[in-house]
Amino acid sequence: MNLAHVHLLLNHVPTVGFGIGVCLFLVSLIQKDDKQQQVSLGILFFVALLSIPVYLTGVGAAEIILDRPGVSAAVIHTHEDAALSAFVAMALTGAVAWLALWQFRRFSRLPRGTVVSVLVLAVVSFALMAQAANIGGVIRHPEVVSLEETVTTYEPLVDTAWLNAASVRLFVVDTDWVWPAFEVAHFLGLSLSFGVVLLLNLRLLGMMKSLAFANLHRTLPWGMLGFGVNLVTGMMFFIGVPEQYTTNAPFQWKILFLVLLGINLIYLTSLDETWAVGSGEDAPFTAKVVAASTIFLWVGVVFCGGMLPFLGNAY
Repeated sequence: MNLAHVHLLLNHVPTVGFGIGVCLFLVSLIQKDDKQQQVSLGILFFVALLSIPVYLTGVGAAEIILDRPGVSAAVIHTHEDAALSAFVAMALTGAVAWLALWQFRRFSRLPRGTVVSVLVLAVVSFALMAQAANIGGVIRHPEVVSLEETVTTYEPLVDTAWLNAASVRLFVVDTDWVWPAFEVAHFLGLSLSFGVVLLLNLRLLGMMKSLAFANLHRTLPWGMLGFGVNLVTGMMFFIGVPEQYTTNAPFQWKILFLVLLGINLIYLTSLDETWAVGSGEDAPFTAKVVAASTIFLWVGVVFCGGMLPFLGNAY
């Protein structure tokens, strides 16, 4: 199995998953069902997180198929640009959906601005991802569109996307200050997110018992800010020199750990089990298991990131 297989397994998740999430969110608003609204927000956040490996494996799949007969390189690049635009929109939607979950837990309601932001971003993301999926289907599916239609309809779209992967690549690689500046920002973001995660999960494991979990819960947005900085800078590195990462085993493990951390993050953000841990109280056994696994996964992310030049043999 190579990255093309993985991409084929995952590439329907963003489109179908976001469609389900948006429909559930609309129904929850109509029915005024808070629980259903939280579930739909969790779906939007997790699907946005899954869009990271979808995009990364798509680049790896393009490297495999690019020089094969009957494959249009122009359409592949058009698909890559469309996917990058959709990925950015989905990442923003996922961030706002998570913020809505956090607001739900702290304030028991959603501000109107957050509701509108989630709806607008989700609809835009779904439309962009559907467009990217449609172009992707053209690459190797002659039953969808003929070769003549491919040449006349899709190849002229190359270099016309509002967010162009080739331009980002040139900016990252050819601008002297970009890579070192992003490295600094990447490690600062990692320190911030790991610090917040460590603080909350050590409390669940029994340390700092004088503090209620709800008091530490307010620090989660800072951890998400750090993760956002990591995501932006990490994607810049990947787009700049993708061949360093697509076949790098530690990088693949790092992405897997990050996706699993998303499940833990939803647990810490919105479930009653952790929120109910008051001052002087011990966390339930399940919460301790989740806390230990979260710390393990974050250590795995840090370890795999540090080992990229040594174990992956890609630098």
